[in-house]
Amino acid sequence: MKKIKLLLGTALVLLLASSCSVHDHDEDQPVSLSELISSYELWYVDIHSTTGKGKVPFLQNAFTLSFRGGTLYANNNLAGIGSTGNGFGIDVGYYDAFNEALTIDHDVDGTWGFEVYQTADNEIELYNPYTDTSYFLAGYQRSNFDYDKVFYDNIHYFLQEYGAWAKTYTAPQGEPNLFDEENFLRFLPDTGGEFLSSRDRPGTAVNNIIWDFTGDYEVFDVAGDPYLKVLTLHYDSPDNERFELSVIDDKTIEWYHIGSGRIYRFSGKNFIRYLKAESNAAQKPETPVRERKKIENKTIHIERQSESRKIKVS
Repeated sequence: MKKIKLLLGTALVLLLASSCSVHDHDEDQPVSLSELISSYELWYVDIHSTTGKGKVPFLQNAFTLSFRGGTLYANNNLAGIGSTGNGFGIDVGYYDAFNEALTIDHDVDGTWGFEVYQTADNEIELYNPYTDTSYFLAGYQRSNFDYDKVFYDNIHYFLQEYGAWAKTYTAPQGEPNLFDEENFLRFLPDTGGEFLSSRDRPGTAVNNIIWDFTGDYEVFDVAGDPYLKVLTLHYDSPDNERFELSVIDDKTIEWYHIGSGRIYRFSGKNFIRYLKAESNAAQKPETPVRERKKIENKTIHIERQSESRKIKVS
């Protein structure tokens, strides 16, 4: 579809007797900006498609946005993305699609204005002139939203949403190995890929865990399989551990140890709710902050050994 600007000049707006409308050459009737942004229940913020060197804080933080009757909702966490606010997320502010602009008044980040372009049938571009930055949003209904894609495309952030991952299951199959002794893991946000591990006994409260080791981790894409990731934990050489990583639900992950063939399951403990992005952290220092960034994983070629399954969301 040809890129279509949604913002019309004043004279044309008056001529059409419509505030802020878009013409698609394949359609007979103009569609208003308000109608367009509310026609999809969820807009996925594809952070990897962002262009420009600036930032809009709340767009850096959100996985999805929803425009509902003047109220803006966002899913800033992957954990709970299918259930929080009936799937729409949390109330983060207000919006107004009036005359020539989309204006968003965010509860934390203040007022922002956007030019809006329709770039595909279910895709829009939000361009902020102040930062000279464009964000691209793909529209979905809740019933056809690809939760698997969102989790696997943003797996780094999902791993960071819990204060600890506690091992809950070790399969009897597979060869015994050193990783059998690791009972807790934690993935630190915005550290360039740093993790902590602990051999404390199962059931230890998260606040009482003694983290025995700090190392780096790396996530790899798998050629031909967008719903599988490979995770490498860099322990003291030569004890690096590599796993096929599968998401069971928004608080459970399954790891297939490639070296031994053993399967482990971990459950997330101490959920961390993110409400805003890094740039405005000083406003409420007690609230955890983070900022989504473009992450380019290396790609490897392997044949999947673990079970393929759909992620369960509430």
